[in-house]
Amino acid sequence: MSNAVAEAPSAADPAIQSFLVTFTIRRFDPEKDAEPRWVDYDVELFSTDRVLDALHKIKWEVDGSLSFRRSCAHGICGSDAMRINGRNRLACKTLIKDLDISKPIYVEAIKGLPLEKDLIVDMEPFFASFREVQPFLVANSTPEKGKERVQTIADRAIFDDTTKCILCAACTSSCPVFWTDGQYFGPAAIVNAHRFIFDSRDDNADVRLDILNDKEGVWRCRTTFNCSEACPRGIEVTKAIAEVKQAVLRGRR
Repeated sequence: MSNAVAEAPSAADPAIQSFLVTFTIRRFDPEKDAEPRWVDYDVELFSTDRVLDALHKIKWEVDGSLSFRRSCAHGICGSDAMRINGRNRLACKTLIKDLDISKPIYVEAIKGLPLEKDLIVDMEPFFASFREVQPFLVANSTPEKGKERVQTIADRAIFDDTTKCILCAACTSSCPVFWTDGQYFGPAAIVNAHRFIFDSRDDNADVRLDILNDKEGVWRCRTTFNCSEACPRGIEVTKAIAEVKQAVLRGRR
């Protein structure tokens, strides 16, 4: 009996086809450029590669000055949100095989936030709105010693969807209202407010509803569904905003 172990195919295996893909990236260096400019890069990739793999290859092998954010590379940290062919996506979750490689793949920074360099934007306005809706549990009562705060499965299910937010800003920066009005809280902040407004263990829902019942709060939403389509976690963002609107009108969650 043979003890030989079959080797897994490598990227160099001739049976695995590679493709030359053109990436057109919107570059901007504040120390050199007055305006952003588009730069083309030809990269050899495989169908199972991701846009993030292509950016790594460009930075490591072609142009080390290319700047972008990334961390976990597995769709959890949310740091590599960018516009790919005109849509907000996570570079680490966008496979080359899902794009039309017969044409250049356009990559640029997300909109609505100050551009710092290349694909990097200033996230502080985004996080300022996030902090303003008090995205943390506020409970006036104290649980019994050694006990946790009790919650039914049904109560947990009410806000389960909005617990999935990874703060990538893909939803907020896909919103036309946010592009034109820098004061709007934006979908992500409202989603995170929803998560605590509808948490039965929380005692601060009224405060959050009052914060969002503002001219720059939930009423600025025009229900275009851009945010829901952009969310890499599949959160029903527009539905969550509508539920917050209803809670404001009721005066309670």
